[in-house]
Amino acid sequence: MLQNALPTHVHARLADYARLLRIDRPIGTLLLLWPTYWALWLAAEGTPSFANLLIFTLGVFFMRAAGCAINDFADRDWDRHVKRTKDRPLTAGRVRASEAVALFAGLCLVSFLMVVLFTNTLTLYLSFGGALLAFIYPFMKRYTHLPQLFLGAAFSWAIPMAWAAEANQLSQLTWLLFTANVLWTVAYDTLYAMVDRDDDLKVGIKSTAILFGDADRAIIALLQTMVVVILVMVGQRAELGSFYYLGVVAMATLFVYHQYLARERNREGCFKAFLNNNWAGFAVFLGLALDLAF
Repeated sequence: MLQNALPTHVHARLADYARLLRIDRPIGTLLLLWPTYWALWLAAEGTPSFANLLIFTLGVFFMRAAGCAINDFADRDWDRHVKRTKDRPLTAGRVRASEAVALFAGLCLVSFLMVVLFTNTLTLYLSFGGALLAFIYPFMKRYTHLPQLFLGAAFSWAIPMAWAAEANQLSQLTWLLFTANVLWTVAYDTLYAMVDRDDDLKVGIKSTAILFGDADRAIIALLQTMVVVILVMVGQRAELGSFYYLGVVAMATLFVYHQYLARERNREGCFKAFLNNNWAGFAVFLGLALDLAF
């Protein structure tokens, strides 16, 4: 009903903003959300506060949207040369560069205010690192073949923030989870980069998919193995039980499936493997939540 009540040009502009912020494609939000929940549940021993749950759920949504806005700003001159991104609103001229920067700043400000008003000092200090990582990541593909590593750090920074909000301190488990998530992010974002590898080579964009070359699947498998090993270490040190380990086994099984999907390195298979990582993160969260509940 609201959609029909809006003038056509206003509806079109809102639709372009939604596409810029990837509201229509929640996969990035979900991949950021599950590890954040891992940290909240572990730090709170299974009972995170409703306030923190709401703050970090909204914060994940806002910061992922902010990251998309600044990413498209950074890539606005290159996206037109990539098949998958050439019709994005900023590249196509339907959204101005200044609007993308304003959206990035506004969403970061809203997230920052939530941290200031409703969490503690340690979480506040950590939030500056998260904002910096969100800003610099999109520009790294110009200077290094490891932009996925910077994305991993940006996507993982919610882990120490969530842990600090619940426990008002950080622990060895915090950084084990952080490390596992960085490695997992590099693995699945390499699969994502394999979708665009041919186009990226033409325009000079750097990525781990290009760096790894023919060893891409082998290195992804190594990274996935390391993720599983570290999560097992987390389980041992936190004295978790069968439900948690079943979740980790489910993740490992899905990793094998990802290798199968990407076996021919074609765009469709690599993209399906990337998307399926949502279920891997959910499996670990479900196992963790059930284990702490029972």
